[in-house]
Amino acid sequence: MHDIIRQLDEKRAAACLGGGQKRIDSQHAKGKLTARERIELFLDPGSFEEWDMFKEHRCTDFGMEKQSLPGDGVVTGYGTVNGRLVFVFSQDFTVLGGSLSETHAEKICKVMDHAMKVGAPVIGLNDSGGARIQEGVASLGGYADVFQRNVMASGVVPQISMIMGPCAGGAVYSPAMTDFIFMVKDSSYMFVTGPEVVKTVTHEEVTSEELGGAITHTSKSGVADLAFENDVEALTMLRRFINFLPANNREKPPVQPTNDPAERLDFSLDTLVPDNANQPYDMKELIIKMVDDCDFFEIQPDNAKNIITGFARMDGHTVGIVANQPLVLAGCLDIKSSIKAARFVRFCDAFNIPVVTLVDVPGFMPGTAQEYGGIIKHGAKLLYAYAECTVPKVTLITRKAYGGAYDVMSSKHLRGDVNLAWPSAEIAVMGPKGAVEIIFREEKNDPEKLAQREAEYKAKFANPFVAGARGFIDDVIMPNETRKRICRSLAMLRSKKLENPWRKHGNIPL
Repeated sequence: MHDIIRQLDEKRAAACLGGGQKRIDSQHAKGKLTARERIELFLDPGSFEEWDMFKEHRCTDFGMEKQSLPGDGVVTGYGTVNGRLVFVFSQDFTVLGGSLSETHAEKICKVMDHAMKVGAPVIGLNDSGGARIQEGVASLGGYADVFQRNVMASGVVPQISMIMGPCAGGAVYSPAMTDFIFMVKDSSYMFVTGPEVVKTVTHEEVTSEELGGAITHTSKSGVADLAFENDVEALTMLRRFINFLPANNREKPPVQPTNDPAERLDFSLDTLVPDNANQPYDMKELIIKMVDDCDFFEIQPDNAKNIITGFARMDGHTVGIVANQPLVLAGCLDIKSSIKAARFVRFCDAFNIPVVTLVDVPGFMPGTAQEYGGIIKHGAKLLYAYAECTVPKVTLITRKAYGGAYDVMSSKHLRGDVNLAWPSAEIAVMGPKGAVEIIFREEKNDPEKLAQREAEYKAKFANPFVAGARGFIDDVIMPNETRKRICRSLAMLRSKKLENPWRKHGNIPL
C-alpha cells in the first residue's frame, strides 16, 4: 500500500511540474502564468476537481515513445466561480508547446461532454502551438472531435475561449465557434497561417502581433471580443463576466440583489439629446445612468464602434443591451455593426437574456464599399436575429429611427414587446431634408420654399406621434423616467412565453 501511495505522489508531482521547472521559469519570464496557476486564479479557492491527470499520449513515432508526459499538455476538470459550477480546460505550453494530440483532445472532449450533460459553462484557457506534428492525422482527428463538441454545445451551454498564448492553424476554429473570445495583449495570437507562411505565399512581411494579436482581432477583424493587459486581469474579468450568464439554455441568468432602486429617476437625461438633430451625443451615458449601479460590461468596444453591445443588470436581472452610437458614423448601421449586433442578439436569445435596444439610427451606411461588401445580406443578419428572437424585447427610440433601420432595430413589427420613445424621437422613412428634396424636387431651385417644406415635414412626420397613433410605439416617456419604465416592462415580461414554429433550423443569411 505504501508503495502505491508513493507512486501516486510521484506521478502527481510529475504532472504538476508539466514540462519541468526550466520551462515554467520561461513561461513566467514572458509574463505568463502556467496552466495550473491560471486555473487556481480563475476558480474559487479549493474548488478544482481535476480529471485525467495521469493520461499520456500513445504516439510511438519520431522518438515520442521515449517521452512520458503525464497529463499530455492540458489540465482539465471542473470547479466553481462564485459558487457556480463551470468546466475548464487549460492548455500547458510547457509540455511540447501545448500541442494538441489525440489524448489531449480526448481530455477536452470529456469535460465538454459532461458540461452538456449537467448544464454548465465550458471555459477554455488556450495556449497551444497547434496540432502535434508527430501524431499526424491523429491530432487532426482530435481537433475535429473538439469542433464537433463546440457545435453540439452551441446554444446549450455558454462557451468562452480565453486566448492566453499562441493559437494557430486548426486551433483557431474551436475558439471561433465558441460564444466569446477574450485575448491577452502582447502574449496571445490567433491566425490560420503564421507570418512565415504569409511571407512565403503572398510576400507580405508582417509580425505576429500585426497579423493576429489582441489589438488586431479586437479592433480590425472583430474575431475577439475583448483584450486584457495580462493574465491576472484577464482571469479576474472573466470571473466577473460569468456572473452575467446563466449556466445553460434551460435556466435564467442569476439575479444579483442591488440597492439601486428600480424606480430611480435621472433628470440629467432630459438634456442628453441636443436640440440640433445633427449634433452627436454619447449613448453610453444613457446606458450607464440607466443600469444597476452604473455597471456595464461592454462586448467588442473597439470593433464597429457605431453600435454598442454588452451586458448589464436592471433591477438585479441580467439584460443584453444593443445601442446605436451617434458619436461614430452618426450611429449608421453598416456591415461590421450589423454582424456584431446580430451575433450578440442571438446569444441573448439562446440563453434567456432579455434584450434592451436603444435606437438612434439615421439608416444604413450608403456607398459602394458597403454594397460591394454585401451590406444587404449582412444587414439582414441583424434583421433575422431580432425577428427570430423570443426573449423579452424592450426598445427605446431616443432620436432618429429612419427607413429600414427603424424596422431592423427591434421594432414592434419584429415582435418587440414594449416599444417606447422619448419626445425627441423622429420616426420616418428618411430625414426631413432628404424627404422634401425627393417629394418636392420641382422646387429644388427655391431654397426658401424647400426650407418651409422641411419645417412642415418635420412637424408632421419627424416625431413619435405618427407611430404612436398606429400603435407602433406603446408610449412616449420623459427621458428621466427611462430606468423606471424599462425595469417595469422587464418585470412584466418575466413570464413571457413565445415559441417559433418547429423546424430543424432556420437559414440565416450567412
